[in-house]
Amino acid sequence: MSPAVADEIARLRERIRHYDVKYYVEAAPEISDLEYDKLMARLKALEAAHPELITPDSPTQRVGEEPVEGLTPVEHRTPMLSIENTYSIEDLRKYGERTAKLLPGEPIEWVVELKIDGVAVALLYENGLLVRGATRGNGRVGDDITHNIRTVGGVPLRLHGRDVPPLLEVRGEVYMTNSDLVVLNELQKKKGEPPFANTRNVTAGSIRLLDPRLCAERRLRFFCHGVGYCEGLRATTHTEFLDAMRSFGLPATPMVACFETF
Repeated sequence: MSPAVADEIARLRERIRHYDVKYYVEAAPEISDLEYDKLMARLKALEAAHPELITPDSPTQRVGEEPVEGLTPVEHRTPMLSIENTYSIEDLRKYGERTAKLLPGEPIEWVVELKIDGVAVALLYENGLLVRGATRGNGRVGDDITHNIRTVGGVPLRLHGRDVPPLLEVRGEVYMTNSDLVVLNELQKKKGEPPFANTRNVTAGSIRLLDPRLCAERRLRFFCHGVGYCEGLRATTHTEFLDAMRSFGLPATPMVACFETF
């Protein structure tokens, strides 16, 4: 095997990861789907001819070929709490007042962001490599869904950029777009099967499938919005955290605004 082959494989992987960031993180795709598919096909062909060069973080290794036997429980090192909700401006004001009382004299920044209607998950990276994906479960114990998380568009199998923490757990939402649900239900119709009711139900069911090949067909996506247990993370504010995640190649919640007063 010539060094040129290994070099081409490495270059293809880096190009594909670059285009993934442009598509999923920056929403600024640089190439067409056809061009992207050609790059992926070339990488698959080279890896098939040289299987000794396949690595777990290669873009070709997102979808496993065999179903898992079951979902294994995973204990969260930091509890994964649910979010309170309200439809009352007065409740929000009281929340702001309570927070200010707990931080007397300290400047407080308020971050406002979209609530993604998806399924909460936690992704664990060790030395930049994705090693586990888990559901929230009861907040203390969830289910290992790594086999499906690897198929989700926008979830990098390896983080990139500078200052990647040695241990990083990011939390966020796996979701499906309305347009992808329309396409999925058209396929359901052609197969003579009932349509799915809404995007959240599809996502919740898909992420727990035992066969990752089925999950990969659902075109799920991911936004991160929070952090769990980590070591070596330099961000000190929520806004800095979201910026850091984008620099690592993770898609963070869009349209986030930070305000100096409530």
